[in-house]
Amino acid sequence: MRDLNVVVFGATGFIGGHLLARLAEDGVNMLVPTRHYESAKHLTTLPYLDLEVADIHDDATLRRLLAGRDAAINLVGVLHGGHGTPYGPGFRKLHVDLPRRIAAACAEVGVPRYLHMSALGANSAGPSMYQRSKGDGELAARSQPQVAATIFRPSVVFGPGDHFLTMFAALQRYLPLVPLAGSGARFQPVYVGDVAAAFSRCLSDPHTSGAIIELGGPQVYTLAELVRLAGRFAGHERHVLGLPDWVARAQARVFELLPGDPVISRDNLDSMKTDNVVEKQTGVLTAEALGIKLTSIEAAAPHYLAKGKDLDDYRMRAGR
Repeated sequence: MRDLNVVVFGATGFIGGHLLARLAEDGVNMLVPTRHYESAKHLTTLPYLDLEVADIHDDATLRRLLAGRDAAINLVGVLHGGHGTPYGPGFRKLHVDLPRRIAAACAEVGVPRYLHMSALGANSAGPSMYQRSKGDGELAARSQPQVAATIFRPSVVFGPGDHFLTMFAALQRYLPLVPLAGSGARFQPVYVGDVAAAFSRCLSDPHTSGAIIELGGPQVYTLAELVRLAGRFAGHERHVLGLPDWVARAQARVFELLPGDPVISRDNLDSMKTDNVVEKQTGVLTAEALGIKLTSIEAAAPHYLAKGKDLDDYRMRAGR
């Protein structure tokens, strides 16, 4: 893939950092737009990568960034996007309008491929604003017939630097017990390195053009089980107290009133009404179909959640 040139949108976050490292190993030439240079300058240590301050919500800028490229990769996403019908303005801007703009810009300048990050549960008629916006985002990503859009639908993603298991591990350092909303919700967590591998393999394989890829790990857990595992691996497992729905929604409402992004919102609870697991569907590929050997939580998480563990030790044990 050393002759490929791609633009990676939303690459400065958790998943983006791992994907960029994987693409750099593959020798892919990458352009990464960012709003603020200072927040992304650490990425400039990667080979084959150019960083540019740009407004990706401007159509002319998108066309300029994408001109002469082989593919666009879009990782942009938020968990909280305001309130509205069918979803809030933040969800609309980032999950729906931006994919439509990227696809249109690809069509205008002749970029043949678009790799789009969606999510398990994406459904234009789903119970949450997040799911509905992700469903409409998939339609937007595939709105240009001349641009082959590959859609990725991961379950919750874990790995060094995540905001999921790491958050639950941190909470258990300070709380005597964990009052947990949605404790029975089911997830199939997927390792961030496996998500990066899926993008890498699809980028190099034209036969995955237009495909939908569902990404889940080797095992399904309830949220309560995941919280307990995070505490155990971090060395301070606490009792998990599952909350009834009415208490959970009241708790989420309080979190929404606090400054910053809430720990959990009522919309997050709505998303958890449907299991976040890979379902066998006609025409949908999985990590196994791509030849990816999935990494379990038990194999990876202890090495970055345990206090004082060295990252190089984790990498050695995980075989990365």
